[in-house]
Amino acid sequence: MPLVAVGAGVLLLLFLMTRLKLNGFAALLLVAIGVGLVQGIPVEKIPEVLAGGIGDQIGDTMLTIGLGAMVGRVMGDSGAAQRVATRLVDAFGQKRVQVAMVVTAMLIGVTMFYEVAFVIIVPVAFTIVRVTGKSLLWVGLPMSIALSTMHSFLPPHPGPTAVAATFHASAGLTLFYGLFIAVPLGALIALAWPRLPFVRRMNPSIPKGLVSERVFTDEEMPGMGWSLSVALFPVVLIAGAAVTEMTTSGSNTLLHTVAFVGSAPVALLLTLLLAIWAFGPRIGRSLSEVSASCTSAAQAMAMILLVIGAGGAFKQVLVDGGISDYIEEVTHGWSISPIILAWLIAVILRIALGSATVAVVTASGVVLPLLAGSGVHPEVMVLAVSCGSIAFSHVNDPGFWMFKEYFNLSVVEALKARTTYTTVLAVLGLGGVLALEWSLDALAL
Repeated sequence: MPLVAVGAGVLLLLFLMTRLKLNGFAALLLVAIGVGLVQGIPVEKIPEVLAGGIGDQIGDTMLTIGLGAMVGRVMGDSGAAQRVATRLVDAFGQKRVQVAMVVTAMLIGVTMFYEVAFVIIVPVAFTIVRVTGKSLLWVGLPMSIALSTMHSFLPPHPGPTAVAATFHASAGLTLFYGLFIAVPLGALIALAWPRLPFVRRMNPSIPKGLVSERVFTDEEMPGMGWSLSVALFPVVLIAGAAVTEMTTSGSNTLLHTVAFVGSAPVALLLTLLLAIWAFGPRIGRSLSEVSASCTSAAQAMAMILLVIGAGGAFKQVLVDGGISDYIEEVTHGWSISPIILAWLIAVILRIALGSATVAVVTASGVVLPLLAGSGVHPEVMVLAVSCGSIAFSHVNDPGFWMFKEYFNLSVVEALKARTTYTTVLAVLGLGGVLALEWSLDALAL
């Protein structure tokens, strides 16, 4: 049975990554080769299948992921991200510091990866804790929850971007739709979770010597106007193109230009150029300093790109081996919603593999046949898979350990705080995705 091969492959991948601690890129390639052999793909064809899958996946995602990382690093190294955070805290006041952290994290987290944004904002959170005497989790947990939501739900982050490419969905529309789900749900959980009794009983201290990133003085940071403008620039371009696409029919040079500028890679490239000037020569930083920031960002993203590429190879093996056709045949008469099924597959893979990026890339290959003929909007299916990948963050998730160490928690405390909020986000996200699909169908009538 083809699904046995998929199940065995997933179990083997889990064993290689969790028990043997094998690198995700190598593990995915090994499993892809094994599944390909079991499914009867000729040995001489397997390298071609792997290369095709990697090429398709990387070709669609490398520009977006690489440029997004560079924008985030340039903003962080110039102090622009810190400027946005501190000014928002001043604006909201100490009593509403959680709201300030949520707003800051969501603004910065739209274009920055979770780890990058976390490291940039967490020194500000530590400073707020010292000044106000608030609990570390009271200030820091809303930030982490908001960043998790942005990173897992929305392009241009790696998982949603990769799935959008697989489903041939519009990255702009996915971002536009996703904001209506991610922002209210992320804010709700971010503000509610620190107030839960089992979280309030935790009272960790600020870890010593863990944060070595530079904290800028007020004179060293760029102005608020430039900092906020650059952070929001790609969102305006991408969302603007999506709105234009939704509200305008026909074809002309202007619409083609708007679509071009609003595509994720071009929008982020323009943002990077703006950031290089705004946070480089304009404020007295040399181009070599800004270039060093870009280089560091690219190096940090190298392994993510390799993992995404290997996930594309695994997906291609499933398709070429006939497993996708088998899944389509088996699920054809099922009464379960394809949205729920896609979400559930992503949840299972997330629990098993830990990495949300690996989970969504692998799940997208498995559920790709469900999209054809289902009538579900591809952008909605992207969000279903993406929000499923948030669930059950635990000890096989690198983000779990980063959360644990920065907030100075025990493993049990981290499981109570992080695993619970990621799971609730995934469940509520599924409800939001179902409501979104219903709304889109109602508007189409």
